[in-house]
Amino acid sequence: QVQLVESGGGLVQAGGSLRLSCAASGFAFGSYGMSWYRQPPGKEREVVAYISRYGTTSYADSGKGRFTISRDNAKNTVYLQMNGLKPEDTAVYYCNAPVYGHNYWGQGTQVTVSS
Repeated sequence: QVQLVESGGGLVQAGGSLRLSCAASGFAFGSYGMSWYRQPPGKEREVVAYISRYGTTSYADSGKGRFTISRDNAKNTVYLQMNGLKPEDTAVYYCNAPVYGHNYWGQGTQVTVSS
């Protein structure tokens, strides 16, 4: 079955960096685009970044210039490098894969940025 497992979250001071990882299994990872979403406290889930199966990337305005999404198809893993973190980046970060017509999510990883 499709599984997505995020890791790499934590507590960091404003201006710091974190690298999130999402290990995928149960599907042909290299054939699908992958996304990172986040859900801040009390708010709706929002897209952060997307990477196509070909490596083309796009970003929400909130992360442009600070976040970088990448993938390693040999490791079935997608990454989100986050630099210059701000308190407003505090959220649970989720990996997403639209596979077989269904949206799959990981369990999420908490990112907390202190001011």
